Amino acid sequence: MDSMVMTYKIKPVAALRDLAPGDSIAADAVVTQADPKNPDAIPEYWLENVKVTGHAKSPPAQSAGALHMPGSGEEVPDFALTNQDGKRVTLHQFQGKTVFITFIYTRCPFADFCPRMSGNFAEIYKQLGTNAALANAELLSVSFDPEHDTPKVLRDYGFSVAHTRDAALFKRWQFAVASAAELPKIEQFFALTVTTEKGQITHNLSTAVIGPDGKIVSWYHGGDWQVSDLIKSATEAKAGQ
Repeated sequence: MDSMVMTYKIKPVAALRDLAPGDSIAADAVVTQADPKNPDAIPEYWLENVKVTGHAKSPPAQSAGALHMPGSGEEVPDFALTNQDGKRVTLHQFQGKTVFITFIYTRCPFADFCPRMSGNFAEIYKQLGTNAALANAELLSVSFDPEHDTPKVLRDYGFSVAHTRDAALFKRWQFAVASAAELPKIEQFFALTVTTEKGQITHNLSTAVIGPDGKIVSWYHGGDWQVSDLIKSATEAKAGQ
């Protein structure tokens, strides 16, 4: 077979931390059977048991438009946002706490995208009062849809995804929106790609754990991470204080 380029998911996502552009790898390709009762179903496939078999002698040069990938230990810029109460918040205000941050928009219609991220954050929120690793943790869901996601919309969305009407929710889980001016800088730092065409927003997924020192503990591209992955990162952040 001639060589070709294909896109694969990697499981677990944490394996990506050990890879660098230009690395040679060996892995098991896993393919699941499509549902025979659904003519539109397609098989799912991914790589697992990924091992580096060789490193590039020198990393390939990044193109001018290449996305920045947040790295462990990298300080997060002091981005400014507007939260569900209409108040200005900045990321540096969270220093001293472990912050789980993900990017969504409230109108997202795809179950495996924003609703899944919000559902996972809701699971973490439920554990905030009982899991010692989360004693100093807060959640931050950031919208990249400033035209629609006003503070009121974000507040109602927060109540909806957390399944509560108790305003105490926002003491540990804030919903905020980036301004049109701030959004490009946030997109660039968190490797977030957002495009709007005919009113439809197309985007990828980006989630990170930020330590009490304001630096990246771990970053997850896509939606294959588990709640346990983020909680493990929070444990590492707490141990590193």
